[in-house]
Amino acid sequence: MRPFRSRRIPAGLLAPALVAAALSLAPVAYLAVRAAEGGPRAFADVLARARTAELAVRSLGLAATVTAACAVVGISLAWLVIRTDLPGRRVFGVLAALPLAVPSYVAAYTWVAAFPAISGFWGSALVLTLCTYPLVYLPVAAALRRMDPAMEEVALSLGRSRASVVLRQLRPAAAAGSLLVAMYALAEFGAVSIMRFDVFTTQIYTSYRAGFNRTPAAVLGLLLVLVTFLIVLAEARSRGRAAYALGGSTPRRASVVRLGPARTPALAWAAAVAVPAVGFPLGSIAFWLVEGSSRGVAAAELGAAVGATLGVSAAGALVTGALAVPVGIIAARHGSRTARFVEQAAYVGHALPGIVIALSLVFFAVRYAYPLYQRWPLLVLAYAVLFLPAAVGAVRASVLQSPPVLEEVARSLGRSPLGAIRQVTLPLALPGVLAGTALVFLTAMKELPATLLLRPTGLDTLATQLWTETGSGSYGAAAPYAALLMLLAAVPGFLLGMREVR
Repeated sequence: MRPFRSRRIPAGLLAPALVAAALSLAPVAYLAVRAAEGGPRAFADVLARARTAELAVRSLGLAATVTAACAVVGISLAWLVIRTDLPGRRVFGVLAALPLAVPSYVAAYTWVAAFPAISGFWGSALVLTLCTYPLVYLPVAAALRRMDPAMEEVALSLGRSRASVVLRQLRPAAAAGSLLVAMYALAEFGAVSIMRFDVFTTQIYTSYRAGFNRTPAAVLGLLLVLVTFLIVLAEARSRGRAAYALGGSTPRRASVVRLGPARTPALAWAAAVAVPAVGFPLGSIAFWLVEGSSRGVAAAELGAAVGATLGVSAAGALVTGALAVPVGIIAARHGSRTARFVEQAAYVGHALPGIVIALSLVFFAVRYAYPLYQRWPLLVLAYAVLFLPAAVGAVRASVLQSPPVLEEVARSLGRSPLGAIRQVTLPLALPGVLAGTALVFLTAMKELPATLLLRPTGLDTLATQLWTETGSGSYGAAAPYAALLMLLAAVPGFLLGMREVR
C-alpha cells in the first residue's frame, strides 16, 4: 500500500516526532563534541595508540568470524527445516529460534561455569555464534517459504545445480541477517567481558570507569560508530540490486527435497547445533540452580531484582511506544523530506551499541542535566534510543494496513487532522503499537551495558545481578537470575520458531 501523501504534517504530530529524532541523534552528536573537546592532538593520540589498533583487529576479527559462522549455520538449518524431509523438522524449527531467548551473557556464564578454561577469542566466538545465528536463520527461512520454485526447476532442466540458484535468491535475506549479526557482535559487551576478551566495548567501559578524563572513551565510542557505519555501507553496496525471485500473490509451494543417505548426517548437524545452543544453557542453569539451592537463595534480593527489572523495562517500553507512535504514523502517511528525516533518525539507535549510548547520556547528564545523573529517567531514555527502531517498525507496519481513506472520511465529517488520527488511525493501529511496546519491554529486560552505566545506585536488575555474581565466580548464586531472564524471554523466541514451521 502506498503511503498517503497529505499536504502538511500536523504540528501536534510533528513536534513529538522531532523530539524522538533529536533524542536518537543526540548520542552521536554529543560523542563528536565530547571527543573534540580534547583537541586534535588528544584525538590523534588515542587513534595512534597501538592498543587502539589492537582493539580494532580484535573487534573486527570477532565480528567477521561470528558472522561467517552464523551464515553457515543459519542458511543450512533454514534449508533443512523448510525444504527437506528432515526427521522432526518442526521441532528443530522451534529449537533453531529459541537461542534468541538466551541473552549472550547468560550463555557465556553457562559455558564458563561448566568449562572455566573456555575464554578469549574462541570462547566469545562460540557463544555469540550460538546466540545470534537465528538472526540469519529466521529471514532465510521466511525467504525460502516465499520463494517460487519455478526458477529452480528451470535451472535444473538446464543442468545448473539447485544450490547455486537457491543461494543467489537467498542473498538479500542472508545479507540482512548477517549484517545484524555483525552489528550485534561489534556492540556486544556482556559475553566478551565474561569471556575475558577485550574489544572496543569493554575498553570503553574500562576507560569510563578508570578516571575523570572521559575523552579516550568518547573517541573510542565514536570510532566504534564509524566502524559500524562502514560495515552497513559495505553491506548495502555488496547487496547491490539483489532481490528475491518471488511468485505472484499465491506462489506455488516448492517440492520437498528427499535427503536419502544424507538424512543421518543432516539430523546429526541439526542436533549438533540445538544441543549446545539450547540444551546446554538449560542444563547448565538447572545444575547450578540445584547446586546453589544448598546454599540458600536470597529471596529478597531476587525479588528486588525482578521488581526493578519489570519497573524500568515497563517505563522504557511506555516511553519508547509513545515516541514511536508519531514517528510511525508520519513514516506511513507522509512522503516529504521531513518525514524521511524523522524516520531515518529514529533508526540511528539500531546502529549504536548500548555502551556508546549510555556513555553519551552520562556525558550529557554530568554537563547539562546533573539532577538526572544516576537516576532512572536517564536509563529510560537510553532504552528509548536503543529500542525505538523496533517500536517504530511495528507502528509503521500497522498504520500502513489501515486504509487512508478512513482518515479522509473523518476529515470530511469535520474532524481535525489530529482528531482523525486519534479517533480512526490509532484505534486501528493499536495492535501494532502494543506489539512494538511489548517487544521493547522484553528486549529491555535483557539489556546489560546501558543498565550497568546508568542505573541508580542501589538499583539492581536481573541482568546486572547476574553480571555481578558471575564476575565474582558465584555461579550458583547467579543461576536464579539467569533462569528468570531466560524464562521471561522464552515466549517471543518460541512464537517466532512456531511461525516459521507452520
